[in-house]
Amino acid sequence: MRSLNLDRIRVLTHSSIRIEAEAGTVVYVDPYDLVDETHDADIVCITHAHYDHFSPEDIARVAKPGTRLVVPASMAGEAPRAGIDDVRTLQAGEAVELDGIRISAVPAYNVMPERLGFHPRGNGWVGYVLTVDGARLYVAGDTDRNPDNMQVPCDVALVPVGGTYTMDASQAAEFVNALQPRVAIPTHYGSVAGDPQDGEAFAAQVAPGIEVVLKMER
Repeated sequence: MRSLNLDRIRVLTHSSIRIEAEAGTVVYVDPYDLVDETHDADIVCITHAHYDHFSPEDIARVAKPGTRLVVPASMAGEAPRAGIDDVRTLQAGEAVELDGIRISAVPAYNVMPERLGFHPRGNGWVGYVLTVDGARLYVAGDTDRNPDNMQVPCDVALVPVGGTYTMDASQAAEFVNALQPRVAIPTHYGSVAGDPQDGEAFAAQVAPGIEVVLKMER
């Protein structure tokens, strides 16, 4: 794997992630609650239909002519709300390559009894593995550790740690320790769910040898 520039990965807020390839291609995952209108997105990936992940207003803030939208196949009927003409739908296990970036869909769902109603497996919602500049970036989406994501091959894992709707800090650390990426980045805490301290709590429980980088900007 080529040397990975972590500065090209940003967690803008909550689960709103911006990734920029070396060649300049910009990918947003779940843009939400954005401050700026950047209109710089080449690709927007949406993990699922909840308002804090699929926000047409925030997609409009990053979209430009030619932006492509990637959504779970189960969201095909909702995708037009984003106002983007070029829509690609993926079921878990499927992949598409856009602008030299391979985008693979991975199942994302809850298994903990107290969370089963939030992200049921039957909804067909996903996370993504984005292969960018030779590195595999796993954006887990809203999920628990489950039988379908326990062995996702990745170099960087961006995982939710805020609890309530997803894994909490301890559960996310166990998940990352099983995946063994080179780098782990916590998401989904400090605003809609979880506390600002959840990132540090996660980092304290991740195994030695896995670098934890806290990137939550606000």
